[in-house]
Parts: sequence; C-alpha cells; structure tokens
Amino acid sequence: MFIAELPDERARRNPAGACLADETTALTNSEFARKTRAAAAALRERGIREGDVVATLLPNRIELVVTLFAAWRLGAAVTPVNPALTEPEARFQIEDSGARVVLGPAGTGLVTMPVEELDGDATDAGFEATLTEKALALLIYTSGTTGRPKGVMLDHANLAAMTGMIVAAIGLGPADHSLLILPLFHVNGIVVSVLSPLLAGGRATIAGRFRAETFLSTVERVRPTYFSAVPAIYARLCTLPADHIAGFDSLRLVICGAAPMPAELIGRFEQRFGVPLVEGYGLSEGTCASTLNPPAGPRKPGTVGLPLPGQRIALLSPAGTLIEDGPGEVVIQGPNVMRGYLNQPEATAATIVDGWLRTGDVGRFDADGYLVLVDRIKDMIIRGGENLYPKEIENALYSHPAVLEAAVVGLPDPVLGEVPVAIVAAHPGTRVTAGELLEHCRGRLAKIKIPTRIDVVETLPKNAVGKIDKPLLRRKLTPIS
Repeated sequence: MFIAELPDERARRNPAGACLADETTALTNSEFARKTRAAAAALRERGIREGDVVATLLPNRIELVVTLFAAWRLGAAVTPVNPALTEPEARFQIEDSGARVVLGPAGTGLVTMPVEELDGDATDAGFEATLTEKALALLIYTSGTTGRPKGVMLDHANLAAMTGMIVAAIGLGPADHSLLILPLFHVNGIVVSVLSPLLAGGRATIAGRFRAETFLSTVERVRPTYFSAVPAIYARLCTLPADHIAGFDSLRLVICGAAPMPAELIGRFEQRFGVPLVEGYGLSEGTCASTLNPPAGPRKPGTVGLPLPGQRIALLSPAGTLIEDGPGEVVIQGPNVMRGYLNQPEATAATIVDGWLRTGDVGRFDADGYLVLVDRIKDMIIRGGENLYPKEIENALYSHPAVLEAAVVGLPDPVLGEVPVAIVAAHPGTRVTAGELLEHCRGRLAKIKIPTRIDVVETLPKNAVGKIDKPLLRRKLTPIS
C-alpha cells in the first residue's frame, strides 16, 4: 500500500477512529479522508495534475497534512516552505521547485491559493492518479548554510521504506499517539511524527510553537505515547522547576534527532522525567533516519545507535575507500536514500558516489557496532596542522554541571590557521565564569584542544529546526587578531 492511500484505507477500516488533531480541530478517520478528497478536488480546480508541485506556506496545522495526501492523490508532490523565511528566501524555494500553486493564509505575499479553499463540498474527487514508487512525493529544502538551499527529491518508495523502518524500529502500533512539536517543513516532523503513526494505525496531534512553560500541560492534556524533538528542547525542559513533571506517565519513549545529544543531557532528562530517550541519526537526503538506539536496549548514550534494518552504514577514508576502523566519513546505502537534488546533477553526483550517500559526518563504530559521531567534516578545526573536532570539546564543556548549551567553532588565526572558541549558555539561575570553564577543560582535554576563548552568553542562537546555529555564531564572533 502506498502512503498516499492511507486516508481511504483508515476510513474503510475504522471510520470513527481518532486520526489527526491540532490545537483547534480533531478529525476521525472518515473526516480526514473526506477532507483529503475535498482538498484534492480544490487543487485540481487550480490546475494541479500528475507531476506538478504544490508549495505550502503554513505553520504546523492539520491543513498542511491534508495537503500532502491531497497532492499525492493527484500524483503531485509537495514542497513545505518554512513560513518564517523572508520573502526572497521563500520565493527562491517556490521558484526553484517549480511549484504550480502556493497554498497559505489569504492575503499573504506569495500565496496564490488561500488555504480556506481546501475545505470544499467534494466528497469523492474521482480522479486519483495511478501512483508509482518512483513518483516524486516530497521536495525538502536543505538549510543552505553552505550556499543556496538544495531541493532533496524523495519519492514514494523512499517514504514507504522509511516509514516501515521507523514503525518496526520503535514498535509503533494502533495504540500509539504521536505529539508533533517539530516543524512540518522538515522531514523528521513529517515522517516520524505523522506518517509513521498513521501507517501503524495510531494517531497524531499537531502542537503549535514549542514553549517549555506550556509544553508539559500539553503533554498532560494530549496523553501522547511518544514525541520527537531536538537537544535544545530537552535541555530547555530540564531547566523547568522540579514540580513540573506531571503528565509524562503516558509516554513510553521520546526520540532525539537532528543534532547529536550529549550523554550528560540524556541522563539528566531520563532521571528527571522517567522516560527512556532514544537517540537516532539521519539526514533529509536519507528520508530522515539511518540509525537508532534500540528502545528495548541496550541503549548507549554517546552513540546514535545501530543501523536501521534495511540500511547499510559504513565509513569512508579521505582516499575514498571503505575502512573498518574509524574515524571516517559516514556513508549510507538503502531504499531510503534520496533520488537526488532537484536540477543539480553535479551536486547529486558529488553526494551519491558509487551508490553511497556521503553524509559529511565523521564517525566510528564502537565494539558493539553502535555508531559514534565524531563531528561534521566542515566543522573540523585545523589548528597548526592538527585536526580538532568541536564535538569533543563541547562534550567536555557539557560535563560541567552549570552548562546548559555549548558550541565550539573555529576562528581564523594568523599564526595557527584556526583556533577553537567556545560559546556557552549556563542553566537559568546558575553563574559560571570563563575561567572556571577553562579550568574544567584543562582537566579533560589536551592543551591543543582547550578553547582559546570562552564566551558565556544568555542563550545560543538556533536555526529553524532547533539546532545551534554555528554559521551565525562564526559570523557574529569577532576574529582573534
């Protein structure tokens, strides 16, 4: 069964069963199927046909998910646009994707189809496309930190493979209820928190913008069995007052992805909330996930787990040969690997080499085959000819009890080429000085790895997905002369 057929299939099996909700609306399976058919009719009225692309310029809400399935019903693809982008940034994605319509709030710049048009009177569009596995389903745009964003082409075979792997890996079933808190313009939010639970017969609730102060009451009200988040969200939850733990008894696990999570933070969260936290790893180019710490154990904090069944993970030397012992570049094979970058054959050829997806991440395997991420290749600092990995320095900083968040970046140095500089945010109500942190590092790091400078700040900047924004930090910091 294609993922695109889920609305009708769920309505056939259990019409009155709970399916999808957001902060204002809750839909049964039959209501979700009706809305999907109506939306497909509305999109067809706007000229959408097989092979076209629909752009969505929407925050997290039910209509975005409805649009996914409506477009797929017609054989079209969807490119979700971050509504926080500036108009030039959003225009680039819309034009690059070749979107035929842009769906969003009425009166919003760039929007060509008001979202209100989706909910028409059609009960059966009657013009479903004949889908193939290689039909384009999603165009997910990369963050563009190293240039113009690239459109990652994911087809229906990619989605089927990835959702099947996730359902099996975390044991999803009809009793599961996902709480979506990550953005729906990102593949993690779409695949892990919406498509996978729906495929397993469960349901999903779409939360609004994350706010730590209200999130726990949301969990208590919604009663989800799992959610997926990024390290910054777990760090923020750990800063809440000690009496803020109500409602977490419905959760059987939580998932962390998008960025490596310090082992200390995993332990802190699990001790505080009593919920297993499983860390995984993947890329948009791999349809979301490639490794996961097994929920049934053993889970190994400090690693990103084992390869998901159906995928092969290996390490590549700088010379381009596969190696047994790391560190080396992490490369991936499997049915989840993207078709390529839209209209960028050279970038595609540089990223998928000899059937392997090159991730740009440096890693190694431990004795049990768990993947340990060392760092991003592009984040590596070369100080006087020595390779330094910021993640190792960050882990040393995170072991200090006052540190909430830490980022290490390389800055130009006229003598050494680059030197490491750390930016640290302390736990609320906690004071720590740069001198104390430097002394802490001296007991844990070789002299060459100790930051040249540590800046203690109130908070670290995040990108749209919630990762610490290292490119912005590099631009903001004053180079050392």
